Amino acid sequence: MQLDIQTLCRYRLERSREDLQAARVNHDAGLFKASINRSYYAIFHGIRAVNILDGFDASKHSSVIAHFNQYFVHTGEFDRDIYKIIDGAYRIREKCDYSDFFLASKEDSAIQLSHAETFVKTVEEYIQKKGNMAENDPVDRKRRN
Repeated sequence: MQLDIQTLCRYRLERSREDLQAARVNHDAGLFKASINRSYYAIFHGIRAVNILDGFDASKHSSVIAHFNQYFVHTGEFDRDIYKIIDGAYRIREKCDYSDFFLASKEDSAIQLSHAETFVKTVEEYIQKKGNMAENDPVDRKRRN
């Protein structure tokens, strides 16, 4: 079944929100590695929600992030500091998931959770703005009718 881009964008944004909620629950339960993992995936699914708006999708995390960086950060659609959030989340999530003796602290988890909250909010605002722009664009409205 082929989904339209807006439906897929909304679905991915909802996954991002669910991962963010899971990160909060895990953080509050003292499961700091799990919280960092879910914080990263909240960011990752937010990136995928944005990327699909221009029809891009990929299975490799590095490709998803590279596309977002090239077409949304470097173009000024998103502030350059947002890439620092993505890069930091990617790196610490890999340590948590693949380094045998990495100990994630409460502070590590809190920082990543805060960054994920910032990122998801920024993506929500961007998608909302893009949706409003499309609704007010007479050419786009004509295409949809």
